Amino acid sequence: MKQLADFLPVLIFFIVYKAQGIYEATAVAIVASVLLIFGQYLWYRRVEPMALVSAALVVVFGGATIWLHDELFIKLKPSLLYALFAGVFLVAQLRGTLIVEKLVGKQLDREIPRPFWQRLNSYWVIFFAFLAVLNLYVAFYFPTDIWVNFKLFGLLGITLAFMLFQGVLIARAAEAHEHVKLGADADHQTKQREP
Repeated sequence: MKQLADFLPVLIFFIVYKAQGIYEATAVAIVASVLLIFGQYLWYRRVEPMALVSAALVVVFGGATIWLHDELFIKLKPSLLYALFAGVFLVAQLRGTLIVEKLVGKQLDREIPRPFWQRLNSYWVIFFAFLAVLNLYVAFYFPTDIWVNFKLFGLLGITLAFMLFQGVLIARAAEAHEHVKLGADADHQTKQREP
């Protein structure tokens, strides 16, 4: 439910853009993002830091788009957000904290070794950096109409595919670790029975 709510401003932006244009869509996206933050706070009594950063970027870059009447600012917002995500994941990893492990690992009923989480965290850094560059490419080299379609369908589709890929990797790692653990437990029991 929460992920659907986070997706709502993008969907509203897309719908209003198709009906009215980029500046109206930007204004509505600003309002939707601010309302989403208030809604999160009222519902959960807290706001996710990344949701707050995303909303702040929408307000700042969307505001610049409307004020300066230049759509480039709102087009830069996704790249800045993805670059920020990549930076946060990378800096945290360099400091010994693996964000992916914190977010996903605690939801698993199986333990997975830390080297796997380090590799997975690195994949996310690369993925976010890739999205930042890809968004810039589409923003600068394609018409606004294509960029808006790409923002909704392209970025969402790529992200969903990457998350499915991550899910497969996590499932395989959990299963492999479980087999190793079971094998080690069986060896230990065998050794205890030996005279």
